Amino acid sequence: MVSKAAEAANTCVTYDDREYDVIKEGLAEILSIRKEEKPGGKETQQQTVFYNPIQQFNRDLSVLAIRAFAEDIAVIRKARHQRRLEEKGRKRKKQENGYVTGVSIDVEGAVQGGAAKSDITKKGDSSNGEINPHEIGVSANHIIDAVDEMEHPAPRNTSVESGQTNSNELGVGVKRKIGLVEEVEYPNSENIDMGDNHTNTNADMIHNEQLSGEPIEKDLNNSTQNPDTTDSIHDSQVPKKSNESQKQFTFDGVPKGPRETDVQPQKPRFRILDALSATGLRALRYAEEIPSVSSVTANDLSSSATASIELNVRHNELVGKIHPITGNALAHMYNVASNRNSTLPKKGLEKYDVIDLDPYGTAAPFLDAAVQAVEDGGLLCVTCTDSGVFASVGYLEKAFSQYGGVSFKGPQSHEAGLRLIVHAVAMSAARYSLAIEPLLSLSIDFYARVFVRIRKSPAEVKYLAGKTMIVYNCDAGCGAWTTQYISRNQMKTSKKGETIYKFSSGQAPSASPHCEHCGFKTHLAGPMWGGPLHNPHFIQRILDMLPSLNKEIYATIPRIEGMLSTALQETILDSTHDASPNALASEESSSSPFSSLNPASPDDYPFFIIPSVLSKVVHCTAPSDAAFRGALIRLGYRATHSHCKPGSIRTDAPWSTIWEVMREWIRQKAPVKEGSVKPGMPGWRIMQNDRSKFPLLSLKEELKAIIERASDLDKTKVEIEAALYRASKSPNPETSNGGKPNGISYTTGDTETSIEGKSPKSADSIPDPLRNSKLDIVFDERLGRERESKRMVRYQMNPRPNWGPMNRAKGHDT
Repeated sequence: MVSKAAEAANTCVTYDDREYDVIKEGLAEILSIRKEEKPGGKETQQQTVFYNPIQQFNRDLSVLAIRAFAEDIAVIRKARHQRRLEEKGRKRKKQENGYVTGVSIDVEGAVQGGAAKSDITKKGDSSNGEINPHEIGVSANHIIDAVDEMEHPAPRNTSVESGQTNSNELGVGVKRKIGLVEEVEYPNSENIDMGDNHTNTNADMIHNEQLSGEPIEKDLNNSTQNPDTTDSIHDSQVPKKSNESQKQFTFDGVPKGPRETDVQPQKPRFRILDALSATGLRALRYAEEIPSVSSVTANDLSSSATASIELNVRHNELVGKIHPITGNALAHMYNVASNRNSTLPKKGLEKYDVIDLDPYGTAAPFLDAAVQAVEDGGLLCVTCTDSGVFASVGYLEKAFSQYGGVSFKGPQSHEAGLRLIVHAVAMSAARYSLAIEPLLSLSIDFYARVFVRIRKSPAEVKYLAGKTMIVYNCDAGCGAWTTQYISRNQMKTSKKGETIYKFSSGQAPSASPHCEHCGFKTHLAGPMWGGPLHNPHFIQRILDMLPSLNKEIYATIPRIEGMLSTALQETILDSTHDASPNALASEESSSSPFSSLNPASPDDYPFFIIPSVLSKVVHCTAPSDAAFRGALIRLGYRATHSHCKPGSIRTDAPWSTIWEVMREWIRQKAPVKEGSVKPGMPGWRIMQNDRSKFPLLSLKEELKAIIERASDLDKTKVEIEAALYRASKSPNPETSNGGKPNGISYTTGDTETSIEGKSPKSADSIPDPLRNSKLDIVFDERLGRERESKRMVRYQMNPRPNWGPMNRAKGHDT
C-alpha cells in the first residue's frame, strides 16, 4: 500500500535554474530532475534518483522500529543517570562533614582568563595524607563536585605527531601537584569545544570530508570552501563560553557567581548512520520523524548522490542535523571503529547508536565494519535484496561465501534465508566479543529486513555455537526436516544454588542419510542461526505506537500491523517466551525498557509447514488451514501462522504426528484415488504407516522385541506363537474404543494419561507409527479459526502492478 503522494510527483520547484519534481514520503521530500516529454507523451529520461515506492513499507517500518528503540535507549540512559545521581548524593552525604583523602581539586573556572593559577594551598599537618576542607577554605560540596568532574572527565584529543596533549587547543585543565593538592591550569575559555551544541554545518561537512577521504566540492550554500581553512572555520563557529558563565568561587566556601553555567544542557545524543544513502530519503525521514535523533550521517560513494542529498537536506530545512559525506562506507565505519585519526574532532569519530545498511544486493561485505562502528547496545538494521542467493539453491556456493551457510530448498527457504543473514551478523560480531539479539526479522516481498541489537558481552558469545544449527532437509521427498545444533548449552545448578551453563559438543549425526518418513535422501543446509528471530516485547512496542500515528504519513500502517501481529504470534512457540500476545500487551510499558530473551535458549521449532504442500506429497485434496490447525490444537499442540508465506502453519508438533494427521484426513475426508500414489513415490511409504495397518505394525514390533531378548529357543517359539494368536484375536482399532485399541490412551490437550499402567513418559519409548495410530484426531475448524477483532493485512503479494526491485539508478550531474 503506497500513498498517492509517494506514487507521483505533485509539485515542481526550482533550484539553481533547474526544475525538480517533488516526491513526498512521510514527512520528507526528495527532489528529482523534471523529465521532458516527447510529443507522444513518452518521457525522454530515465529516473534521475533511485526511488522505489514499494519499499515505503520498509522505510515506514524502519522509522517506527528505530523510534521504539530510541525510546528504550532513553529509558535505559535515564535510569543510568538516576543511579549516578543517587551515587553522587550518597558520596556528598557521606563526606559532607568529614575529610577528603587523596583528592585532586579540579574546579572549572576557578580562575579567569588563560593560564592563571589557583591560590589553593594546604594548611596544617598533612602527614596522614588527609585534607581538611575547612582548613583550606573550600567547602566539602565544592570538593565533591570536583571529584565528580574528575570521575567523568570531558573527552580529550591527542596530537598524533607529538603524542602529547595540547591544553590550549583542547580547552582542558593541566594539573600540577603542589604538596598534597593538585592545582589546575585552564587555558583561555574561548578555545573550549562545546561538542554537539555547536551549530556550524560547514565545519561538520569539512570534518566529515576528512573522514570520507573525498572532498565535497560544494557546501549547502553552493560556495566553495578551502580545505586549508578547516581549523579556522571550525574555531570561529564554535559557541564560546562567556567569562560571566564560568563557575567562580572564593576560597572561603562562598560562590562568587552562579552555581551552574549559563550554557543550556546538551540534548541527549542519538546518532544514526545511513551508510548507503543514495537520495538520503531514509536519513531525511529519520531526522524528521524520530524526535530523539540528534544527528544523522548520510554517506554515499557517488559524488552525484551526495550532491543530491545536500540538495534534499536544504530543501527539507534540515541543515545541521543531517551531515552528507562522500566516501566508502567501509572506510568510514572502520575509521569510526578504530578511532585512529585523532586529529579530527572527537565528535566525528563517535560510534553510532543506529547503523542502517540498505544496499542494492547483499549487505554481507558491510557487516564486519558495521558491528564495530555501532555503540555497545546499539541497533543494526540490515536489508538484503539478493533473495536469489540466500533463499535459493541456484547459487548455494555464493550463499556460503556471503553468509557462511548453504541455503535451504523448499517453501521454508525465505525463513532459512533470514537465519543465514542473522548467522552472518552473529559470526561477524562474535569475533569482537559482541553478542547479538534479533529484535525483528522479516521476509518482505523480494528482500529480507532484520533489526539486531549489538552489545559487548563475551559471556553471551559463548552461547552462539549452541544456537547455530545444521538442517537435514528432505527436499526431494516429503519435505520433512531434522535440525542439529553445533553444540549444547546445558543449564545446571552450582553448589551455591546458582544457575550455570555447561557447554558440550553436539551429537553427530542426529539423523539418518535417508528420511525416516519417506525414505528419500536428505540434503544439508546451513549452518544458520538457530535462535529466536524476534523479541516479542520489541514488536509489542511498535504495535502500541500504531493507533496514534497519522495514516496519511504512514500509508502502510495496515500492512505493518498485520505482519507484526503475525510475527508476534510466531513467538508463542519459543521456549524463552510463554506469555500470550494479549498478556504481553498489558505488561508492556513505555516507562521501562523492554526485556531481552534468554541468550542461551535456541528456537526449538524453526520453520513452518503448508498443508497444501503436504497434500501434494500424498496426492489428496488439501485441508483448510482452520481444519488442520484445529486438529493439531485438539491434540494439545500449538499452531499459529508464519509471516513468510500465506497458508503457512508454525507448530510444535513432530513430523510423525503431522503425517498421521494427513493420513487421517485422507481416511475421513479426502480418499486418495486408486493408483495416484505408486511405489517409489514419497507418499507411498508415508501411506504404508496408515493406522488401518496397526495390527501388522504392532505384531512386527512385538516379534522384534521377542527376538531381541531371545535366550532359549523353545521359550522363544512359545512367545512367537502367543503373539500370533493375540494378533489374530485383536479387535479392529478403527471400531474398538474410539480408535484407542486395548484401552490404551494418550496425551490429548492438557490431559496426561497412562499406557498400560506406566507413566506418560513411557509413551515416548513406543515407535512413532504405533503411538500416532492411537491419536483421536478431529478436524475442528471452529477451534482452528483465529479470533480476531478486525481483519488484518497479513500478506500482500502484489502491492502494485509491475512491482519489484527496479533497476539501479544512474548518476546524473545536478
